[in-house]
Amino acid sequence: QVQLVQSGGGDVQAGGSLQLSCAASGSTITPYVMAWYRDPPGKQRELLAHITTLGTTTYAYSVKGRFTISRDNTKNTVYLQMNSLKPEDTAIYYCNVFNKNHWGQGTQVTVSS
Repeated sequence: QVQLVQSGGGDVQAGGSLQLSCAASGSTITPYVMAWYRDPPGKQRELLAHITTLGTTTYAYSVKGRFTISRDNTKNTVYLQMNSLKPEDTAIYYCNVFNKNHWGQGTQVTVSS
């Protein structure tokens, strides 16, 4: 069974940048669509982005132009580059294998004014 381990979260001031990583083990991610979600405080889980096996990307309107999802199949890792961060981006972020019950452990991102 695939295991997803996240890293790269933390605290940052508004306007700053962070990169999240999601490293898979136990199975290659090459055949799968991968996704990033987040749980803002007091709100329901939001799908942020996904990337297909061929590299086609889709973004939520709230992050389009600021966030970039990418994948490195050689490293078996998916990334989320977050630029121009806003306080409303504060949330717990999760990676997953899209439409499957395989999730990372979650990473806190806190953006201060």
